[in-house]
Amino acid sequence: MWLSMRIITPLFLLLGGVQGKDNIENCKLLSESESAKKALRLLEPLTQENFTVDVKEEKYSYTFRVCGDVDGQTNAGLVQLKDGGKNVRIGNYNQTRVIGGSDWILLIYEGGEKYDSHCSGEARKAMVMISCSKDEKGKFSVVLEDREKQLDCYYLFELDTSAVCPVIPSKLSAGSIFLIVVFCCLSVYILGGFLYQRLVVGAKGVEQFPNYAFWSEIGTLSADGCDFVCRSRGNREEPPTYRGVGTEPLEEEQEERDDHLLPM
Repeated sequence: MWLSMRIITPLFLLLGGVQGKDNIENCKLLSESESAKKALRLLEPLTQENFTVDVKEEKYSYTFRVCGDVDGQTNAGLVQLKDGGKNVRIGNYNQTRVIGGSDWILLIYEGGEKYDSHCSGEARKAMVMISCSKDEKGKFSVVLEDREKQLDCYYLFELDTSAVCPVIPSKLSAGSIFLIVVFCCLSVYILGGFLYQRLVVGAKGVEQFPNYAFWSEIGTLSADGCDFVCRSRGNREEPPTYRGVGTEPLEEEQEERDDHLLPM
């Protein structure tokens, strides 16, 4: 019996801790859909935080929690806390509606305490616009309380957080991947060759660079290749200026002598 209690007691404590933990499953959607469930799951990182804003002119504050109890009030997701006065439940997370966009989520808590003299005595409703802001970790603010009408009154709040920001996957082109691979291979070649030349061969100075003799001649080899491809290296003779004139040197004609023409 004593052994059984030792086993059962931690098990009950563990189950109790799991059930009491705030999570996204505590929110009960009034209208379930896959898009609403997907948007609600994005708010999972916010379930352990309380968001509070003070209204100094009215001497009260609002506290908001995602799918969790505020101020120990069961099912209360957003509460108006008055200094020395009665706290007012604005909305319950067990009556939730969710509308999701590309970088925003509109979270609606319904079923709050009823108005006394406004809005035909209907139940209060809280609307929290949760917007993407990578610079803010949870800025909560009051926008307005729309109660100057007969029906469909609401409280509107804003929450700026990075939790709803879309994840932008990094896309690398084939050329970028090729350059990264080449750069990595070149780095391994230089570093590995340097260590080998220094530690194994015992080289010093510029001789530590791997295959130094080859790389030092690469410029000369490139110039020779360019010279071989782009230039004419054969012995070419200049073409004659006039056609029909041979290129061979003309033999000197013997000087004609006209001595025989002179009178004797």
